[in-house]
Amino acid sequence: MVVKVLVVDDSGFFRRRVSEILSADPTIQVVGTATNGKEAIDQALSLKPDVITMDYEMPMMDGITAVRHIMQRCPTPVLMFSSLTHEGARVTLDALDAGAVDYLPKNFEDISRNPEKVKQMLCEKVHTISRSNRRFSSYASPAPAAAPAPSHSAGSSAPAASMRAAPVAPQAPARAAAPSSPAPKRKAYKLLAIGTSTGGPVALQRVLTQLPANFPAPIVLIQHMPAAFTKAFAERLDKLCRISVKEAEDGDVLRPGLALLAPGGKQMMVDGRGTVKILPGDERLNYKPCVDITFGSAAKSYGDKVLAVVLTGMGADGREGARLLKQGGSQVWAQDEASCVIYGMPMAIAKANLADAVYGLDEIGRHLVEACI
Repeated sequence: MVVKVLVVDDSGFFRRRVSEILSADPTIQVVGTATNGKEAIDQALSLKPDVITMDYEMPMMDGITAVRHIMQRCPTPVLMFSSLTHEGARVTLDALDAGAVDYLPKNFEDISRNPEKVKQMLCEKVHTISRSNRRFSSYASPAPAAAPAPSHSAGSSAPAASMRAAPVAPQAPARAAAPSSPAPKRKAYKLLAIGTSTGGPVALQRVLTQLPANFPAPIVLIQHMPAAFTKAFAERLDKLCRISVKEAEDGDVLRPGLALLAPGGKQMMVDGRGTVKILPGDERLNYKPCVDITFGSAAKSYGDKVLAVVLTGMGADGREGARLLKQGGSQVWAQDEASCVIYGMPMAIAKANLADAVYGLDEIGRHLVEACI
């Protein structure tokens, strides 16, 4: 089946180059181009593409505003192009909140220097997010943003943290989901580990904003994300959540009410003393950070006292780490298919019979509280 793509960018060079790369794939058809957000909305309504590639900074209407309008009027999977800077990360996270599915770095040098690599990455992304379109019209309505908590640092005291305003609970996708697993039994977990990829930034926000400031288990987060993005993402979560969130650094100590986000481009491990180790990214591994690496270290260090959750994402990262956790007696949960942007990583857990429970995205935060408090 041919994937129909609308290319949106104010740069004539970039529009042409992206169109050429996509058109070289016989299973992809570029059905139109647009030079600004307003044109993008009009083209999306008339051409009904399967996927839209979207720049952020454009005249007349920027990409994020265009994404919001498209999601309201004709929900379509959007792939954002972003710069690998702190500001680029902030803008990309805003775009994902608005309803975009995924993103790629916008790097003119890479297009000139590594055309085959760029072609492979771009075409794979387009095909992957096009497969989310079967469920997209009901998933894509962006959840209301959580109310920002008062400014705090990751080292703030628990009493102060407990005074933070409760964020607004995001709305669940408006469609029937398959029956979920029963409510979990309470256990004194020493670690909560959450792994995710495509769709993960929004999914993590929905889950973590439901946790109270006094959440009793330390948390580690593994999100497939470039090195330039993880610090901005941790800062964003820290402002939205009642728990504290920070990008993990080597030597950080695990503690209740603190979530440590694995830094992009590196690997994160935990040890039995409650210390985090940050290691260089291994070029032999596809993912940096890798969920399997963190889950595996947690299995070795904490035995049956880990609760692991695998959220939306393509591929099967987390499956082998979950297998080690299960062998040690720990619990593994998976997000259900209906609420995933991409049902890849959770599907790998379910197909391997490693899931102790399967929950919809908006059930997970509540069940984490029930299981741990």
